[in-house]
Amino acid sequence: MRKSLLVSLFFSLAVQAQHQHDHPVELGKLGTVNFKSTCSQKEISRAVAMMHSFWYGPAEEAFRRVAASDPACAMAHWGVAMANYHPIWAPPTPDEMRTGKAAAEQARSIKAGSERERDYIAAINAFYAESDKLDHATRAKAYEQAMEKLAAKYPKDEEASIFHALAMLGTASPNDKSYANQKRAAEILNRVLDKRPEHPGIAHYIIHSYDYPELASLALAAARAYAKIAPGSPHALHMPSHIFTRLGLWDESISSNIASAEKAKTYVITIKPGLTSFDELHAIDYLVYAYLQQGDEEKARALVDQVQRVGGTAIYNPNFAAAYALAAVPARYALERRRWDEAARLTVKPESFPWKNFPYAEANTHFARAIGAARSGDLNTAKAAVDRLAAIRQTLVEQKNSYWAEQVEIQRLSGLAWLAHSAGLRDEAQRLMRSAADLEDRTEKHPVTPGAIIPARELLAEMLLEDGKAKEAMAEAERSLKVSPKRKNAEGIVARK
Repeated sequence: MRKSLLVSLFFSLAVQAQHQHDHPVELGKLGTVNFKSTCSQKEISRAVAMMHSFWYGPAEEAFRRVAASDPACAMAHWGVAMANYHPIWAPPTPDEMRTGKAAAEQARSIKAGSERERDYIAAINAFYAESDKLDHATRAKAYEQAMEKLAAKYPKDEEASIFHALAMLGTASPNDKSYANQKRAAEILNRVLDKRPEHPGIAHYIIHSYDYPELASLALAAARAYAKIAPGSPHALHMPSHIFTRLGLWDESISSNIASAEKAKTYVITIKPGLTSFDELHAIDYLVYAYLQQGDEEKARALVDQVQRVGGTAIYNPNFAAAYALAAVPARYALERRRWDEAARLTVKPESFPWKNFPYAEANTHFARAIGAARSGDLNTAKAAVDRLAAIRQTLVEQKNSYWAEQVEIQRLSGLAWLAHSAGLRDEAQRLMRSAADLEDRTEKHPVTPGAIIPARELLAEMLLEDGKAKEAMAEAERSLKVSPKRKNAEGIVARK
C-alpha cells in the first residue's frame, strides 16, 4: 500500500514537472522592452527582455513557443539564434553553434515581415556564417559591424542601438587599457537611457561597460537600478555586484548575490526539481569572495560545503559559469585563508562534470594546488600542478583561446615562482612573480569571476614580505588594492606601515 502510494506520488510529481517545463513559467518583472515585430510582438518583446538579462535558456524556450504557434514568424527563429550567441560570456559550445546556426538559416529562409527584420536576421547570420572556417573573434566582429550598420540605418530603433552596444562589448580587447569600445558603448547606452529608463539591457550593459577599476564608480547608479528594473531575473539581481565588488562594497554585493541565488534556486526547483542552477553557483562564487574579504569564514565555509555537494550531472545548464564556480569556490576558500595544506589537497571535482569543455576553469584547482603545495614544502605536488597548468595553457593556445591561455599563464608563472621560492631560489622567484603580476596588469578579469583567485601582485607583495622587503611589499600591495580594492590580505600588508 505504502509502495503504491509512493509510486503514485512520484508519477504525479514527474507529470507536474513535465507540465511546468512544457508551459511558460511566470518569471516576474523583467523590465520594459518594446521590440517592434510584425509577428507576435508581445511575446517577442518578452523573450528579448529575457535575453537582455542573459536569461538565454528561458528566452530560447519563449522564442520556440512563438515559432511553434506561428511557423511563419521569422523573428522567432532569429531569437533562437540570438539566444545561442552570448557576446560577453564564452563562445557558443558546439551544440549551441549547431542550434544557433540552424535557427539563423531558418530565419533567413522565411520571408520576414519587414526590411528591418531582414536586416536583423542578416546580422546574426554574419556571426554564424562560415563557422567551420572563421574563428569566433572574426565572426563576432562581423556581427558587431552588421549591427553598427543596422543601428545607423534605423536611428529611431533603440533596440538596434542597444544590441550594437552589447556587440561592441563582446569585441572589446581585454588588453586595451583605454577602454575605447566600452566607453563608446556606454555613450550609446546613456544616449537612449532617458527614453527607456526601465529597459533592462541599458542598465545591464552600462554595468558591463564600466566594469573596470578606473570606471566602476560611473556605473554605481545603474547597478543600484538594474535589480529594481528586472527583479524576475537571477542575473539582474546578481549583476550589480560586479560594480559593488569593484568598489569593495561587500554588504551590497552580498545582498545582491543572496537574492540572485535564491531566485535562481526557486526557478530551477519549478522546472527541474533536484538540479542546481548555474546562476546560483555563479552567485555563490561572488558571495564567497565577499564573505572572505569581510573575514566571515563561517558563512563562506557553508557555501563551500554546498558547492562541494553538487554532482556534475545535477546542474541545470552546466555551462562555463558553473564550471568556474565549482573550481574557484574551494580554491578561494583555501588560499584566502592561507591554508596551504588544504589548497594542496584540492582535486578536480565533481568528477562527473565535463571539465574537458572548460579547461580554464579546471586550471583554478591546479593553481590552488601549486601555490598551496609550494608554500607548504610539497615540491613534487607543486611541480605536478604547474606542469598541468602548462598543459592546459597549451590546449587553450591550440584552441586559439588567447584570453584564457594568458590567464592560465599568469597562474603557471605564479606557481612556478613559489616553487622556486620554496627551493631557495629567491631572486628567480621574485623575477617570475613579478612577470606574472606585470602580465596580469596588462589584461582584465573576465565577467565570470569577481576577481583572480589571488591577484598576482598581491602574491608578489607576500613574497617580498617573506623575503624581508617590507617597504617593497607594501608598495606592491598598494598597487594591487588600486585594482582590487579592500581585499583583506592586501590591506593587512599595507597596515604593517
